[in-house]
Amino acid sequence: MRSLLLALLLSTSPALALDNASVTRTNANQLAISWAARGPVDVLVSDNPDATAKTATLVSKADADGSHLVEAGIRDRRYILLYDTKTGETLRVAERLVPLEQGSNFRDIGGYPAADGKHVRWGRLYRSGGQPLLTEADVAEIQSLGLKSMVDLRSMEERQLAPSRVTGVPYTAIGYSMRALMPASQTAMQNGGTVYRNFPTLLAPQLRLIVEQLIDDDAPLAYNCSAGQDRTGFVTAMLLSALGVPRNTILADYHLSTELRHPEYEMARITPEAAAADPVAAMFARYQTPATAKPTPLKDAQGRAFLESAFDEIESRHGSVDAYLEREAGITPAARALLRAKYLE
Repeated sequence: MRSLLLALLLSTSPALALDNASVTRTNANQLAISWAARGPVDVLVSDNPDATAKTATLVSKADADGSHLVEAGIRDRRYILLYDTKTGETLRVAERLVPLEQGSNFRDIGGYPAADGKHVRWGRLYRSGGQPLLTEADVAEIQSLGLKSMVDLRSMEERQLAPSRVTGVPYTAIGYSMRALMPASQTAMQNGGTVYRNFPTLLAPQLRLIVEQLIDDDAPLAYNCSAGQDRTGFVTAMLLSALGVPRNTILADYHLSTELRHPEYEMARITPEAAAADPVAAMFARYQTPATAKPTPLKDAQGRAFLESAFDEIESRHGSVDAYLEREAGITPAARALLRAKYLE
């Protein structure tokens, strides 16, 4: 599945002399880098997402075979620069998933092709599932990302059931009750309709908050819900849309949650007593049974992504995603230009 998704993610990249780069972890101490280029490139490595060809460390000069192996421990966050010495073109790439011992779906949304032939900057925007069971090493790993802000998209009940363990990072949430989603929750993951159609209204305040923080340079920034796939998937889709990322790339990123989630770490085990006393706890307890704990593809019976229902709702009510983002998230043309200047390279 990962190879198919990678092909989709890369298929919309502009036809540059240097393109289609990816990083795959082969084991706990090694990364495999691959790329397509018209000629040899220098391969450089840094732990700084803003490193340039002048400040990064050269590990392979005039490399023409389109692949290279780099030593990197499981906790090492490495950013790879591919530098075409003839054209001066540079392409940055990194591991998408931030490896955590007891985290779920914590990943960087950098690197995607975006407006004007540019790419989303790495090390600025992170999406994830809940973080109630992180180890001390996990907390340290997240703190090492230099986050300036975390926005929790979860309901009041979820935040009480499963408080985040991340400390030392400014934390924001906008209160609402999970009961607003519960009437349709029984069938939501089968038809993908009702709940996703609610997201453009339900999550507009959170989306506006994130946009305001990004404009105010409160990045690197992370945002999460419980699974890191539905509400987080919607917010990611809107942010990537604002940055000019193609729709099929957005959908491919959305589907990565199916393989990158670890539901066992998204919420502590809910006891029968807790479930009996709280309908929201009871709802989440139903997702902790052996039959429902494994992530399933985010598609309806016809094979259509649930996320597309949110796009349908937006286009039906507002005419376009850009119109929705301007009205509900404050992304005017000037704000869009500013976001692209800050978060594309």
